[in-house]
Amino acid sequence: MCGVVTNIVTSVEVSKANEGDSPYLKPLTETTAENLWIRHESADKAYSSLANLKLVDEKGGIPFIPFRVNAKPDHSSGDPLWTRMYHFYAYNQEWFKAHYHQRSNVETTFSMIKTKFGERLRSKTEIAQVNEVLCKVLCHNICVLIQSIYELGIEVEFWQDDDKAA
Repeated sequence: MCGVVTNIVTSVEVSKANEGDSPYLKPLTETTAENLWIRHESADKAYSSLANLKLVDEKGGIPFIPFRVNAKPDHSSGDPLWTRMYHFYAYNQEWFKAHYHQRSNVETTFSMIKTKFGERLRSKTEIAQVNEVLCKVLCHNICVLIQSIYELGIEVEFWQDDDKAA
């Protein structure tokens, strides 16, 4: 999960190659919500589920998740959130698409990481590969933080550990 202005990665989960995306929205959203206010959350149709809509709504955000082609206006559970979001999606396509388009920032973030740090992993073991991916994300975040300091005029204040202060 990443921010739409800075492309900073706010949460990361490294999955197996053939695992589905939808179950990962919960840990990504919860981790992000611990430190940041979520106004909107955009995700592709792979994340389209009542549980994901409810999660984003509970965190105070508006879920911009398109509905699958076979989705019905009424969910089998009768949950009104599904119906409300379905109609919002169906009757406000242009506005919805404008916000949903911010999802492409995730692809931009992936591209930024791959361009700077390479597309391939050099590690041989699965644990080492996960650590390599996490290191690339950490380095990316340091780069966009430095860039944001200069471009957005952010004042950085480093605090010291009182026990070690000289």
